[in-house]
Amino acid sequence: MVHSASVAVFIAQIVVLLTVGRLIGELLQRVGQPSVTGQILAGVLLGPSILGALAPGLWHSLFPAAPEQKAMLDGVSQLGILLLLLMTGMETDLAVFRTARRPAVYVSVCGIVVPFACGCALGALLPASMLPTPGHRLVSALFLGTALSISSVKIVALVIRDLGFLRRTVGQVILASSILDDTIGWVIVSITLGLALYGTVDAAALTRTVVGTALFLVLSFTVGRRIVFRLVRWSNDALTSEMATVTTILIIAGLMALVTNALGVHFVLGAFVAGILLGQSPLLIKRVDAPLRGLIVALFMPVFFAVAGLSINLGALTQPRFLWLTLALIVLASVGKFVGAFVGGRAGGLTYAESFAVGCGVNARGSTEVIVASIGLQLKVLSLDLFTAIVAMAVVTTVAMPPMLRWAFRRLPMGREEQVRLEREEFESRAFLPQL
Repeated sequence: MVHSASVAVFIAQIVVLLTVGRLIGELLQRVGQPSVTGQILAGVLLGPSILGALAPGLWHSLFPAAPEQKAMLDGVSQLGILLLLLMTGMETDLAVFRTARRPAVYVSVCGIVVPFACGCALGALLPASMLPTPGHRLVSALFLGTALSISSVKIVALVIRDLGFLRRTVGQVILASSILDDTIGWVIVSITLGLALYGTVDAAALTRTVVGTALFLVLSFTVGRRIVFRLVRWSNDALTSEMATVTTILIIAGLMALVTNALGVHFVLGAFVAGILLGQSPLLIKRVDAPLRGLIVALFMPVFFAVAGLSINLGALTQPRFLWLTLALIVLASVGKFVGAFVGGRAGGLTYAESFAVGCGVNARGSTEVIVASIGLQLKVLSLDLFTAIVAMAVVTTVAMPPMLRWAFRRLPMGREEQVRLEREEFESRAFLPQL
């Protein structure tokens, strides 16, 4: 009876999180904001700070404090992280580097280095009372630096596509640099997590983590690419059961996640790289991609972000020191990213107006920072208050990015060379072979 009751509570949690997350996400999407923001806000609304304060009896009934009950929801959330990184990798189109390679590299590197240094400096200056384990200050500082430096490629691509600037030169630079941001960022996260697991800066352990990560990446994009292609082809040709290729994709992602976990880095890197390789597979056709994406977007994504919102402690923002910390994170993240991207754009050959638009376009944190903060909270290198501040920063920068980018693009004239390129691409897209 107890078991069936706990299962009923778990199903009720999923239903409520999906319903509220979908409704608020739909509402925000209608006003030009990403639905991810609505899913996070749904968790905040259903969390202890709002629902728990207004209706404590209902909140305790829906989200009881029993460890086994929390473990069920946490299991779905952790699987959601893996599948989110798999989908992000599958949506990572490396072909955009062909036309925007040079400026994208400069924008990405400068746009990571400047805010990363700001975040690490802030972590080094934080009082010990704000850290969960003062002895691990270095790891906490690295997490703050990573949270401030990575753009959310999913949010960036969605906004640029909705604004109709995906084929513009600046749009391609923004998207390409965000893809590079994500790739570099997850490598940094994996190495930082290796430090967190060892608890201290062990030169031998750090060397193993860095060398293991580098070796994994090299093997994945050489031998691993062929193995993945052949496995997908084999499942598509030899297996006749329903959705067999989707199962094969999930198995590949799980195995690569386990490999990175065995190397001492987090499983997110394995899932992300698996997604990139699977996204390049010539057999990843729409009938295979659509059901997998539907499962992730409809179930695991809203549940994960709503669960992250459940963990937010709004009471921390009423304390002056944590309110100032949140404001400092927002300012450092926004200014650091903008300055780094602007300098990188100028170094990469972009004009002042183009560099300004790029600086505005890469400033969305969104889903990526929430995942990073959730991992840090889980490993106890971030306190609940720091987690709240990082998620608040991610929400604010995500909400601010679309109107800033619209404003910057309206002031960006189209050059003659860019106009000729767009006309040529439009003509070529209507030719016989592309239609075939």
